[in-house]
Amino acid sequence: MDHTSIKKIIIAIDGHSSCGKSTMAKELARQLGYVYVDTGAMYRAVTLYAMRGDMIAQKEVKENALRKDVEDGKIQVSFKFNPETGRPDTYLNGERVEDEIRQMAVSSHVSVIAALPFVRTMLTAQQKAMGEDKGIVMDGRDIGTAVFPNAELKIFVTASAKVRAQRRYDELMKKACTEEERQAINYDEILDNVKQRDYIDSHRETAPLRQADDALVLDNSNMTIPEQNAWLLEKAKARMTE
Repeated sequence: MDHTSIKKIIIAIDGHSSCGKSTMAKELARQLGYVYVDTGAMYRAVTLYAMRGDMIAQKEVKENALRKDVEDGKIQVSFKFNPETGRPDTYLNGERVEDEIRQMAVSSHVSVIAALPFVRTMLTAQQKAMGEDKGIVMDGRDIGTAVFPNAELKIFVTASAKVRAQRRYDELMKKACTEEERQAINYDEILDNVKQRDYIDSHRETAPLRQADDALVLDNSNMTIPEQNAWLLEKAKARMTE
């Protein structure tokens, strides 16, 4: 391959929750030597901020309080490379929150927070700034449609709700340290959460989840992780040398 013909591109990976978008995007970025940005983690971090500030009661959000903090610039989400894992960790106002934002409590509220237009506007601006130099892999729900509509490579990832719920269940069980934590993990509850998030993500007014017209579809219901990684790398290299 003639390396002089390789160009830096933006790779946008969108799709449904619990499809493994973050895992595949991280691996693709590692293989290409690109910067990886987990936008889902950014929305989770804002959700955690709202939860800590008692801004969420049941499914209702105290929008005025959260909007004021957003407008006052009180919420900064950033990423720092973790040499132990070889992956970036999520930081909320300088505090590492990578593990906390992955808990079920945050998962159950994140779609409601992500549907708020002022939250999306704030984070979209942060995300666009991150992609100015290209050489970036970003995953989320609206990267190829709202954040980087001109991305050179757009992937839309999907899988059946049951497959995604099982993956989430397995992931949480793997992380659980005690029998009490394992007992608290409920497959049916996770499946309901997956379906609710699909509905909210697809029906919100601002930047709803949808497949970009020029996106390549990756249904990984029956694919192994090495198979999907190989598929992604092939598509990325093809675009980088066009």
